[in-house]
Parts: sequence; structure tokens; C-alpha cells
Amino acid sequence: MGNQIITAVIAVIAVPLALLGYIIVGEQIIERLSDTLQKWIRPYFWALPAVGFATVFMVYPLLRTVVISFRNNDDTDWIGLANYKYFFTFPDTLTSLRNSLLWLVFYTSISVFLGLVIAILLDRVRYESLAKIAIFLPVPISAVAASIIWKFMFDYQPPGTPQTGTLNALLGSFGQQPVAWLVNSTTNNAALIFVGIWTITGFCMVIISASLKAISTEVLEAARIDGANEFRIVQLIVTPLLWPTITVVGTTMIINALKTFDIVYVMTNGAYDTDVIATQMFSQLEHNHYSRAAAVGVVLFLAIVPLLIVNIRRFQQQEEQR
Repeated sequence: MGNQIITAVIAVIAVPLALLGYIIVGEQIIERLSDTLQKWIRPYFWALPAVGFATVFMVYPLLRTVVISFRNNDDTDWIGLANYKYFFTFPDTLTSLRNSLLWLVFYTSISVFLGLVIAILLDRVRYESLAKIAIFLPVPISAVAASIIWKFMFDYQPPGTPQTGTLNALLGSFGQQPVAWLVNSTTNNAALIFVGIWTITGFCMVIISASLKAISTEVLEAARIDGANEFRIVQLIVTPLLWPTITVVGTTMIINALKTFDIVYVMTNGAYDTDVIATQMFSQLEHNHYSRAAAVGVVLFLAIVPLLIVNIRRFQQQEEQR
């Protein structure tokens, strides 16, 4: 433990000092070059530290994970696709894939839809800022904290005993039987996805609202003068103009859905058929099956890469249009 603290302290002090020295010495060297060389070298000079950090902390771990996924658990021998075969033939994999698909469909579609609807409804109303703040409040809450809050809300006690969960206490006040929200397989995944939607809808609303503000009011007024009602304006003018932003927000939500972990882990730990791909990967790590966990991680990464490419291309298209 002591050595780890010393290493951490050295890293915290040494890295900033090394960067400072790199900048000072590098700038002195660049200043001695011709103007043409300075213009060519300086962008690469400033980008090099970021590229270096990305390589050390992102690219290398990714490549190392891919290598481990093709080796045995002791990292002593190559075993080909055995870890991937285990993942796709493991009995719980079908459940985790099904649940991840549920997250992908419902978490993404509902959060984006609510964000769009709320942004449109609150646009230019009297208390717009106050209402948006209220809806955005769950966003800064960490997923773990939100999960703990809602775990108490969904808490279940057997019928005939005092209900400590808010929702079941409310049901009891209307003479209804309590529901085991997080245990019952017909409600637990829906409850978990609801928590995810609750934490992210405000984010979707803010991003879409920012694009909504950029739409010219003259275009909307012209449509009203032509006799279009508000629904037709939203359908034929607002939504098409917002589509690039909706696409970016949607792909971001898909990525969030695929890598969902915190909410499921805190609220059910993957029990009662709520396991997702990320919790299955963590379960392999807990059992010291590192190569199998690496294989699951690679599968998850490959599922996310196409979405990242879509987002990057969308950003590039938006930059070209400006």
C-alpha cells in the first residue's frame, strides 16, 4: 500500500513537471526555427502529449485486451476463439443479450422521444428555464446514487408487513397488493430501464433544445401565416431540421445502453434475469476469468464501434455545413 501511494504521488508530481518541461524546452527549440517550420511543427508539438496519453491509457489497453481474449486465463498459451465460443454458448449469454437489446430499444427510443417532446413543449414558455432545470436535475446525479435512491423506492416487503418502499406504500394506501418490482421478471427490467431513462432524459432535452433554439423564428412564423397548425409545423419543419441532432443524441443513447452497468449492478447485481453484457463481463472478472472477460469486452467494443463512426461522420458533416 505504501509503495502504491508513493508511486501515485510521484506520478501526480512528475507528470505535470514533465509536461511543463516539454512545453518550455520545446517552445524554445521551435522559436529558433524558420517561420515556415514553426507553422508546420507547432500543431504536432502540442498534439503529441495528447496522442501519447491516448496511446498509453486507451490504445495500448485496448490492444492488450484483444490479445488476452485469445489466450488462456494464465496468459501462457494461445487458445484461439475458445473464449468467444464460451461467451456465445454460455447459458446466461442469451439472457444478457436479450436484456441488452431491451435497453437498446426502450432506453434509447423513450429517452430521445421524451427529450424531443419536452424540448418542444417548453420552448418559449414563460417558465422555460425553471422547468428545464427541474427536468435536468437527475442528470448530475451519479448512476450509482440514482440506483440507490430508486432501489429504496422499489423496495418490497411481504404482504401484511409495513412497506418501506415508496411505490409499494403508495399501492397499499389504495388497497393494492405490493409488487416485487426488482424480483418479478415481468417488471424488473422495466424498472431498471425506467431509472436509466429518468437519469438521462434531461440530457437529451438540453441537447435537442439547444438545436431547437437555432431554428429561425421567421421560418416558423411563415409556416403559421400559411395556415399550418403547431403539429404540422413540428412534423414537417422542426423535426427534419432537428434530425442531425436527434441522430447524434440517439447514437449516444445506444452506446450508453450497450455499456449499461451501474444501474443493473447496484439494483439487482444481474440477478432475477436482469443480467446485461457489461455485468456478465464483470462477473467473469470477479471469478478471475480474465481472458473470458476480455472476450466479452471485445464483443461489446465491436458493437459500439459502428455507432462511434456514425457519430464522428455526423460531426464532420455538421462542421462542413458551417
